Amino acid sequence: MVSTLPPGSRCRIGVRTHPGPEYGGWVTSLRTAHTSDLTPSDLVDTRRLLDAAFEGDFSDQAWEHGLGGIHALVRDDWGDLVAHGSVVQRRILHNGHSSRVGYVEAVAVRPDRQRQGLGGQVMDALERIIDKAYDLGALSASDEGQRLYIARGWQEWKGAVGTLGPDGVLLLPDEDPPLLWGANLDPTYDMLIDWRDGDVY
Repeated sequence: MVSTLPPGSRCRIGVRTHPGPEYGGWVTSLRTAHTSDLTPSDLVDTRRLLDAAFEGDFSDQAWEHGLGGIHALVRDDWGDLVAHGSVVQRRILHNGHSSRVGYVEAVAVRPDRQRQGLGGQVMDALERIIDKAYDLGALSASDEGQRLYIARGWQEWKGAVGTLGPDGVLLLPDEDPPLLWGANLDPTYDMLIDWRDGDVY
């Protein structure tokens, strides 16, 4: 992502972007950081953003799933958090091979700033991290979100899914298939992801 600041301007943190007049001329700064480098204020702001964006339907388990990896945080000129997403490491077993997966979690834009390109800024950062640090990317999306991710190049997994649970392999025939990024997997083989509490995908 390239900064579009006027000559002589300085970026306070991360990457400074200007969405342009079609978005009201908003100027934002994007920062990526590991969970361990976030301040208590960052964490409080992020949880509040997620609660607002998901209308109070963002569970403690979903919050935990988004921690422990790299976060992309977009703040406006007033320092308010307006968009967030994170990518955490998981493992999948497919056709006898274990792959390191960058799993995208907790993507949200503040309700009054949606459809202004901020989610795209977050995903640009997360996809770059996946490309450089993981074998492939994966995420679980809502119906509305799925259309947006597919337009970005994410692809729906066409094979069976399951997990390596406490009791071994557990297929999940009723689970919505995840979307994948940069994957070249044969759908004739099951895709098994590592177990976790709450939603496995």
